[in-house]
Amino acid sequence: MIVVTGANGKLGRKVVGELLKRVPARDIGVSVRHVDTAQDLKERGVRVRQGHFDNSESLLHAFEGASQVLLISSHSLGDVAVRQHQTAIDSAKKAGVSRLLYTSQMFSSSTSHFPPMDVHAATEEMLKASGVAFTSLRNGFYAASAMMWMGDALKTRELIAPKDGPVAWTTHSDLAEAAAVILTEQTYDGITPNLTASEAIDMDTIASIASNVLDRPIRRIVVSDDEYRNHLTSRGLPEAMVGMLTGMFQASRLGEFSQTHPALENLIGRSPVNFTDFLKNSIYQ
Repeated sequence: MIVVTGANGKLGRKVVGELLKRVPARDIGVSVRHVDTAQDLKERGVRVRQGHFDNSESLLHAFEGASQVLLISSHSLGDVAVRQHQTAIDSAKKAGVSRLLYTSQMFSSSTSHFPPMDVHAATEEMLKASGVAFTSLRNGFYAASAMMWMGDALKTRELIAPKDGPVAWTTHSDLAEAAAVILTEQTYDGITPNLTASEAIDMDTIASIASNVLDRPIRRIVVSDDEYRNHLTSRGLPEAMVGMLTGMFQASRLGEFSQTHPALENLIGRSPVNFTDFLKNSIYQ
């Protein structure tokens, strides 16, 4: 059985959907915080069990009988996320899971300015030390996050943000399909190549693409990190979120998210969705 954690989330749901195209529903299990929100999966024959990264007993139950578990990374940050991932890894090992997969990110590193990278790096070290076979999916930067960093640009026609660097924006759908292929074909041991779209683009290019898609000009305005930070703080965002948003621009300027690789295209057998099509779908779907 393949068990997917966080299966009510954007990526987890899509992974389950891709798995259902490839294996019988009875061979799929999900671990979710609230089982009542996954009743549709249960009706399709998927095993639905409650599981929480802060509760090892719930994870043992959710992972029971699993040969592979896909750990969707926690939404928490810092030490909290690291502790949760360790609990999940320990629970999977205790449950007798043969192989763990984890949704890491390109440029997983303890030195990155982007806070989640430190969590991914620490989790990869825990996986190496676990003694369980593992695959760490070095996912490209989620394209959905670009909408967050664009702010109100689609309404105000001004994309206001710090200086940035190219990012290989990659869709949840493409990454979910790749994860399903890796789970069912059991390819890639250890750390994967970067699973990215075919191009890396910066905010200037995003502003240009958005201008074309909307058929109205969107101006790119560069502000300092401090100006950006103050703007986010004035909107009432928590300090941790302000640090994460600002850190992304700092990391991208260093080229941390710019490297592309054909691995994703090879896995899914087609060109990954480009940012223009992603933006069109996001606006007009």
